[in-house]
Amino acid sequence: MTLKNDRLLRALRREPVDSTPVWIMRQAGRYLPEYRETRAKAGDFLTLCKTPELACEVTLQPLRRFELDAAILFSDILTIPDAMGLGLTLNEGIGPRFSRPLRSSTDVERLPEVDVITDLAYVTDAVKMIRHELHGAVPLIGFSGSPWTLATYMVEGGGSKDFRRIKSMMHDQPAVAHALLQKNTDAIINYLKAQAAAGVQSIMLFDTWGGVLSTPDYADFSLGYMAQIVAALKSDDISRDIPVTLFTKGGGLWLEKIADTGCDAVGLDWTIPLCDAYRRIGDRAALQGNMDPTVLYASDAKVQQEATRILNEIGGANGHIFNLGHGIHPQIEPNRVKTLVDTVHSVSASIRNG
Repeated sequence: MTLKNDRLLRALRREPVDSTPVWIMRQAGRYLPEYRETRAKAGDFLTLCKTPELACEVTLQPLRRFELDAAILFSDILTIPDAMGLGLTLNEGIGPRFSRPLRSSTDVERLPEVDVITDLAYVTDAVKMIRHELHGAVPLIGFSGSPWTLATYMVEGGGSKDFRRIKSMMHDQPAVAHALLQKNTDAIINYLKAQAAAGVQSIMLFDTWGGVLSTPDYADFSLGYMAQIVAALKSDDISRDIPVTLFTKGGGLWLEKIADTGCDAVGLDWTIPLCDAYRRIGDRAALQGNMDPTVLYASDAKVQQEATRILNEIGGANGHIFNLGHGIHPQIEPNRVKTLVDTVHSVSASIRNG
């Protein structure tokens, strides 16, 4: 099926576009009242994720409100460790928790292989359903958490401020940490290949906690495994032509190394100027980002001003996908998102037309 709007895919290939494509991390989420209604209908977050019809519905909800240039699969980054039997619970105000975290080499050795076809069929079923319901309007983005980010939750047992347990394992038992990361990597490769076969048209790896590492540890315990994933996807007959975006929150120091993986795009948080990123790697990868999500708490005028400033930083150069520097906050007023999306399209079109 021919896409009616292929701006995102063209920008990921660093081809000319009529206006800068825009989508928003967590665009299907708690800031939308219709999402909250659907979640209440599901009863809990995991049921929402694991019911393809409901996951499809919340994926499509932001597209009904805003002229976004992509849909992103509604799911969670912790689907793989959940399928490994670690006892995941997700509660608002508390965050993810695992009842059976990994605390020893034996725990890691006992981790089962994930059978993507059966254990994660609810994800691929949702992908197929979403593609059908989109009718070729915009491309669909699939995703996974990075091996390191998954490992932080699996070892810590949930979110963490100091990452004490996973970093202790990394420093004192590096072989165990690497064994865990390799298991995660193998599972993620199969998972993303399955998403590709089901119909996603772009893939993103969320390395949410890569930025808590030192430079050498980032290379060894995070980036090296993401590079494996990129290489595996690029060598597969089904996924080889699907663009891959790597996003490390706090990864501004390492943009060149991220681009060296062969990924198609590098996600940027708000701590690095877009013009600097373009100067450093814009000839090798597309760039995605990078407005501070908290700007959306401000007035429409401020949202317009900040979006315009970011767009002017690279002056309509090819290979830019506008996004926030991280996920949208639940308390954001939806009309601010409309202001942002409309501003990105109108201002970027004006810049391109001189």
